[in-house]
Amino acid sequence: MRISRLGKTIPERFAHRYYDAVTVGIDFTARELQQKLKAKGQPWELCKGFDGSAVIGEWVPKEKFLDLQRLRFHLDINGRTVQEGCTADMLFRIDEIISYVSQFFTLKTGDILYTGCPTGCGPVQIDDHLEGYLEERKVLEFNCK
Repeated sequence: MRISRLGKTIPERFAHRYYDAVTVGIDFTARELQQKLKAKGQPWELCKGFDGSAVIGEWVPKEKFLDLQRLRFHLDINGRTVQEGCTADMLFRIDEIISYVSQFFTLKTGDILYTGCPTGCGPVQIDDHLEGYLEERKVLEFNCK
């Protein structure tokens, strides 16, 4: 979700006013570094925050969809679907997430909230071709470098 206005302690019933677009994104994890840090009992945020670790698709205005809580999405690698999901399967609804997060952080215009991922996380290789879809619309496409 893309935050479209400044907000703090947002009631759930007003949360829909604070985001204007959705897309799919990928937050990569450096698994080898993650295992080393975990083995040492250290925090492992370094394995999630490296250059190029977050890829974001083309934004689609939320008005383009009838129900944001019933959006289907999927990720293809080299033409094969490896992940698919539906926002209806999320543990928390979008407005719940906005309301909850805003209790701890001031949401600012342009902020982005990732909501988690469906099953199917796996490795990628150099030169893999990734395509992300929101409903039937391709919103993300790139080759791994």
